[in-house]
Amino acid sequence: MAMFVHLTSAANAPRIRRSGVRAVSYGQGGRRGVFCFPVLPSYTLTHQWLRELARFGTRGGLVAVHVRLDDAQDVLVGHYRDRAGGTQAAVTAAEAVRRIAALEDPRGWEVFVPGAIRSGAVHRVRTAPQVAGWRYVPDAHGVRPCTCVGCQSRGRYGSRRLRERLPLPSDVPPPPTPVLLARIAAAGDPGDPAALRDALEWLGMRRRGPLAQVGRLAAHPDPTVREELVWAVSRWSTPGVTELLDALADDPEAAVREAVREAREGR
Repeated sequence: MAMFVHLTSAANAPRIRRSGVRAVSYGQGGRRGVFCFPVLPSYTLTHQWLRELARFGTRGGLVAVHVRLDDAQDVLVGHYRDRAGGTQAAVTAAEAVRRIAALEDPRGWEVFVPGAIRSGAVHRVRTAPQVAGWRYVPDAHGVRPCTCVGCQSRGRYGSRRLRERLPLPSDVPPPPTPVLLARIAAAGDPGDPAALRDALEWLGMRRRGPLAQVGRLAAHPDPTVREELVWAVSRWSTPGVTELLDALADDPEAAVREAVREAREGR
């Protein structure tokens, strides 16, 4: 039997002791299951995901749930970056332990168990220190953090102070909406794609936007403009966004249709 540790909020501990670990996480290929990591001789490596998971909020801190899986249990194993590319390997639980234990640096690796883990497989539930492990990415400590919009979500704890301490040269107030609409109008008809994409990128940083004025760009001949339009309006709470995305979901360009799909998943 292979031993793994699953990290979860302390508030889930009574339910886990009673009925096991629910399959609430989504792994490679959109499958639902449970993320865990083999119990290694190194305590720090075994609990390496603690600080990263704690960044996303917990109820009562995190606990370590030790589970025993049959050696022949089918799992997925790989680095977390491999998940998006669909290259995590389908192996047995015993093989997953062997592969990770043989790595020189197993930080960032994970094991995904498809489906729930029954209560009979739960070996014990115990408190875990909240200071072990890495944050953001392995080896991130000592590296200057990026403060761009893509890396630092507004509203995240400490993000404002971080942007004030490490400003980017491009950190300037966004142009007012009338200025951006004037740029779109000045781009011509159908309009210069580069100028339109730049204006749409700025407009996409708002919570609400001028949908009536930019909606016509859904018929622009350049697919990159239509794709940028998807990302801009998907962040808005303006009435009519859902209908516009419905129309763009049938766009002849695959990249535009894919943008609509990803934008809907993120809303």
